[in-house]
This record gives sequence, structure tokens and C-alpha cells, in this order.
Amino acid sequence: MKTNMKDSVLEALKNQITGLSLDPSVAEVGTVMEVGDGIAKISGLTKCQSAEMLSFEAPGEEPVLGVALNLEEDAVGAIILGEYKKIVEGTMVRRTGRILSIPVGPNFIGRVVDPLGRPLDGKGPIKEAAIYPIEKVAPGVLQRQPVVEPVQTGIKAIDAMIPIGRGQRELIIGDRQTGKTAVAIDTIINQQSQGVISIYVAIGQKESKVARLVATLEKSGAMKSTIVVVAGASDPAALSYIAPFAGAALGEYFMENKQHALVVYDDLSKHAWAYREISLLLRRPPGREAYPGDIFYLHSRLLERAAKLSDELGGGSLTALPIIETQANDVSAYIPTNVISITDGQIFLESDLFYKGVRPALNVGLSVSRVGGAAQIKAMKKVSGKLRLDLAQFRELEAFAQFASDLDEGTRNQIERGRRTVEILKQPQYEPLSVEHQIAVIYAVTNGYFDKTAVEVVQATEKKLHAYLDASYSDMIADLQKEKALTPAIETKLKEALTAFFAA
Repeated sequence: MKTNMKDSVLEALKNQITGLSLDPSVAEVGTVMEVGDGIAKISGLTKCQSAEMLSFEAPGEEPVLGVALNLEEDAVGAIILGEYKKIVEGTMVRRTGRILSIPVGPNFIGRVVDPLGRPLDGKGPIKEAAIYPIEKVAPGVLQRQPVVEPVQTGIKAIDAMIPIGRGQRELIIGDRQTGKTAVAIDTIINQQSQGVISIYVAIGQKESKVARLVATLEKSGAMKSTIVVVAGASDPAALSYIAPFAGAALGEYFMENKQHALVVYDDLSKHAWAYREISLLLRRPPGREAYPGDIFYLHSRLLERAAKLSDELGGGSLTALPIIETQANDVSAYIPTNVISITDGQIFLESDLFYKGVRPALNVGLSVSRVGGAAQIKAMKKVSGKLRLDLAQFRELEAFAQFASDLDEGTRNQIERGRRTVEILKQPQYEPLSVEHQIAVIYAVTNGYFDKTAVEVVQATEKKLHAYLDASYSDMIADLQKEKALTPAIETKLKEALTAFFAA
């Protein structure tokens, strides 16, 4: 009896020893020394990497993610990506071994997510296609090709005079409440017909504003080709800091899969504020306007990721539209000058023009696209050259005419045409226009067809003209769409259509 019992105990021990793993898993664990304002100082993580994701595991609470930013000799400074009030001194922190990354893929299209890729719209979990690092080295010169394909914004003044190309970085800059977001949203709405995936990144925006914006995109049908990334005003500064990088990572997935993507960062002023807050709390040395010295490098490595890839790499593109808010139209401040020097041009929206009723309030003198005509179809390039010149001459003559009582007929005619040109370039919000209709109306105003139309009714007449062209000259619009050039045959038909419309 005793022998049997002894044998069974020995057998049980043998089985346990046989199943014993001789390769124990070792996890590096640290503890929180200090915590406050979304920042934690951690001891014990001697092998932690920069930008590594950390798991804060408070007893009885769900783990909260964080990111290691400061690697000091005896401690790690980390930002907490979530509710930090339950994390206290002594909380256990575990290394994940994973550099900060987010899930990406086509299933994110049409969804509203946070900067970690977690859904915020209540439509259930999102199945990812891949995991992309939030920080990534931008494509090199040999991996790119010149920017030549246009991104049609649907806004006459921009497509004609400040064209944007696929792979370009075009800054939208201006004071508060001058229509910066409206320009970006019009561009997103217009992309649904261009086959471009849009990503809108809301950085430190009010949640109510973002909800209205998503409703606008839903109403126009553009949400079917859009991803919205939200770091709200009530979220920690850490989420605002990583939000634009998350948007860039989502866009890169489509670019690397031979598709075209457009990402709007709204806005990088708030992003700079969030980074300044984090940096000062981490005791990084402050520089100009209390921003840390690497704020320029932060924005440059974000915006450099916009590219038009070479044909060998699939020819995909990522276009960036960063937004910067100025104070009293001061474009010479620290952050505006930083971002102006990184981007390929800027769309400057002026508050004075906005209050005069010129919408979009585009300052043609200070706005520029360094890609220029390369990002325009031939037909638009042909009609827009004269438009910019007419507008510049009008601005000069308008200022001069205020002090002159008697003007010669030529000057008066130029001023009158300029007034009609300004009216034509006004455009209601969320009503982008196809490039073919833009070409037709710009051709009409620059060639004097609107000269006898009263300024007050120019916009109403323009709407009637578009309806007339769609009803009676749809074949000409189709030819223009196909040829993308103002051939003699198309120009003859356009002249015929305009003559018939304005004679009626």
C-alpha cells in the first residue's frame, strides 16, 4: 500500500518535471516615482527604449498605456495616454517591448477613431490590416517622383491660382475664424469623386465642433472615403501630441498600397502647444516662446512624410494640408515661420477680406504654391494665367482709384472687370465645383462675358450658367473632362455656349 502511494507521488512529480519549461519569461517591471498632469517618472526600467509603449497597471484597474519620452540615467520620463488620475506613486509599470504604433487598414475608412486607433463612433471594433509605427522615416529622394497630379479642391480661387499637387505639403494659415477648416473640409468633400482617401486629424478641437464636422461629411457622402482622428479638447495633451503622427501613419498605409491619400492636420498650433506643455512638464529646456528647440524637427519629420512615391514603389501619394492659426495676421511668429519653411507653399486667409464678405478670404499676394502649374491640367493652366494678372492689377488700381476723381475709360473697365472677378471667386461653404465648370466660368470672366452683368447678380448668373452648360452642353463638359486641355474644338464650343447664354 505504501509502495503504491510512493510510486504514484513519484509519477506525479516526474510528470510535473517533464512539463516544466526551462525557458522562463522575464518581464522588466518598474514603479512610478512621481505622477501628475499626465506625466510619470518611473524607476527600474533600465532597458526601456525611446518611444516604447508602457503599461501602467494600477491594482483593480484596467491597464493604461503610456510612452517613454525621456530616458535618464536613473529614471524614465513617460507621458500617459489616458486617464492618469488613478495612477499613483508605487503603481507597477510594465514594458511592452513595442515602439508606439497603431493599427491601420481599409476598415478604418468611414470611422471616427482616437490617436491609438480605438473607435469612438460606437460602430464596434475595427479589424486592422497591419500595425504601423507612429514615427517613421520619410521616403528618400530616390523613392519619390515629381509632384504633377492635381489635388482638385473644388475651390475656384485655389485650383486656379494656388494649385495643390498629390504629394505636396500646402499650409493653410490665418487668424481664428477666417475659414481655414472650411477650406480643408471643402477639399475633403471634393475628393470623393477623385478616388482619394481623406484623413482629418482634429487636434485639441471641441468635441461638439468635430461632431458637427462629421455630420457635414456624412450629409455630403464624403464620410465614405474619410477617416476622422480625434484628440479632443478634454483629452490629455499626450493624445494631442501623437494625433498628427497617427494620421500620417494611416495615410502611409494607403500610399504604400498604390492609393492616394490626403491628410489634414487641424491644427499644428494646438499640436505645438501640447508638445510645449509635455516638454516643460518633462523638464526639457525651454527656448523661444518657451517652446523646446526640437519643435521645428518635430513638425518637419511629420510633414516630410507627405510624398508622391516612384512608379517602382507603386506611385501612391500622401498629400498634407497642415493648418496654423496666427494672432493678428502675424505670419512672422515662431510656429508659423517654422511651418512655412517646411511646406511647399501656403494659402493665407486674411481676416479683413473675410469681414468684407470675400469667402474664401484668400490673400492672393501672400498665398503661393511652390509646385504651381505642374499641379494643374493644361486647360486650367491656360485660363488661370490671365486671372491672377487681372486680379493683381485690380487690387493695385482699386487702391489708386480711391484717390482719383477722374479715371480714363480703360482703367474704369479694368476696375469693373476686377470687381466681377472677385465676385466669381467667392464660393459658398461645402459647395466644391468640378474643375470643368471652374474652367468654363474663369474663361467667361477673363474674356469679358460677365462685363455687362451687374456685380450684385454675378453669383446668381454663375449658378444659371452652370445649369445651362449641364443641360445644353454636357458633351463639351465631357470632352473637357476627357481631354483635360482647351483644344480649339472645345474652345469654339465654349465660346458658342457663352455667347448663347449671355445673349439670352
